[in-house]
Amino acid sequence: MIQKITKEMFKHNSNLSIYACRDNQALYLAKRDKDIRPPFFRDIDRIIYSLAFIRYQDKTQVFPNPNHDHVSKRMIHVQFVSKIARTIGRALGLNEDLIEAAALGHDLGHTPFGHQGEYILNEISLKHHEGMFNHNIESVRDLLVIENYGEGLNISIQVLDAIMCHNGELVLEKLEPQVKTPEEFLKEYKECYFDKTKLKHLRAMTLEGLVVRISDLIAYLGRDIDDGVRLNIIKREDIPDDIKNVLGSTTKEIVGNCIQDIITNSYGHNYILLSPKVYKAITNLKKFNYKYIYSKALTNKEIEELRVKFNTLFDTYMSDLKNNNNNSPIINSYLKNMSSNYKNNNTKERIVIDYIAGMTDDYFLKEYTRITKEVS
Repeated sequence: MIQKITKEMFKHNSNLSIYACRDNQALYLAKRDKDIRPPFFRDIDRIIYSLAFIRYQDKTQVFPNPNHDHVSKRMIHVQFVSKIARTIGRALGLNEDLIEAAALGHDLGHTPFGHQGEYILNEISLKHHEGMFNHNIESVRDLLVIENYGEGLNISIQVLDAIMCHNGELVLEKLEPQVKTPEEFLKEYKECYFDKTKLKHLRAMTLEGLVVRISDLIAYLGRDIDDGVRLNIIKREDIPDDIKNVLGSTTKEIVGNCIQDIITNSYGHNYILLSPKVYKAITNLKKFNYKYIYSKALTNKEIEELRVKFNTLFDTYMSDLKNNNNNSPIINSYLKNMSSNYKNNNTKERIVIDYIAGMTDDYFLKEYTRITKEVS
């Protein structure tokens, strides 16, 4: 009976494109236990049951504390990415399990307060000789090192690689997979801490990973327009005609037109391709969003206040670790549950960075309030 059920669970492989990543190609750093679930399907389960996934629900997407029930948080964004990517993947005959796992896990390492928090934590990390901090690399680190109380989760290389290479900040007209061994994946991952040019050149090893990457871009560009309108930051009429005439001006139109273009131009090929007109329109939309939406998410004063808060938390936790302050939550809430492997093989600075990166917006602010009250 088990064999029959397992065969049924793997049946979708027979309908995949010749360019898809099949379940029997899944690579792991540790031995995988026998399971009726296909490997990437199991990766989905491990990701959605992770502690970092739960914390998506209170992490900023673009606008912190928007005071609006219909403005996106990080949890909503990853769901949008997953749905867009699975739509493209199904049309192209790709492995939807691999796509969904990577899409749902791609932002696990995002800091509180979105990209602004990421920039500040990067400053802190560089200052303390821990290399660069990038959320996609921290997402991989979360699954490799932090989850499961410091032992990591045994997630497939293909999913980890897609998460690492999801950089939606860089728009490319054509994306081709780059064949890698597990060793080459790990080498790229480690280089991203110290080579600032490496991130720009990362390419996923599977078409599924490339689909997640471009879906991330489509998801945030479209939805952020709607959020900007809801918060009265922009009006739809502000969107230039050369963008509207190609992509539209709503999430529905932008996502629909981009998906159709990608499917049309990529079907039957071992690459993901945008038509020149859609590529140009997406590039221009990204520039428009940065100028009129993202630059207004926080004022300069708010950014400086956030920088003070991040540094206050970092300095306080470093002092707590050095002085073995057992009343500090980084010790009595975080480290007490972590494995000796995690505690013994990471610097104090890295442990503090991991702790802050994993925080929700609310917890971050509560901790800052607690710390400043104790000081005063």
